[in-house]
Amino acid sequence: MRRLATTQPRGDPLNTLELAHTIVNALEEKKGENILLMDLQNVVSFTDYFVLCNGTTDRMLDALASAAIEKVKEVHGRKGRKEGLPEAGWLVVDFGDVIVHLFAPEQREYYKLEELWHEGKVLLRLQ
Repeated sequence: MRRLATTQPRGDPLNTLELAHTIVNALEEKKGENILLMDLQNVVSFTDYFVLCNGTTDRMLDALASAAIEKVKEVHGRKGRKEGLPEAGWLVVDFGDVIVHLFAPEQREYYKLEELWHEGKVLLRLQ
């Protein structure tokens, strides 16, 4: 028997923003670069926020993903799903309401997600 997909209700907006800030703080502690928090609540239906961050090496990208996953689990009790390979220069960590994009600088420049999702509101930018 096939089950019909249901739309999951979005989380509490304040808790979701707290989740995003927890991720930003974890990335900043691990020396992530060019961190950007974008509000996409009125733009897309699949998430509330994007967090974009650069890492200078494959090892750093992996460490940034691990730091975000560990900190969110510790503080919010939520699991994240990591996809991609550090060697490819782009990792995604999906927390549902918040999606984290970790880039090598050249990959971020190539894909230009900030421009693609320009309708979103930039809430925070850390250089």
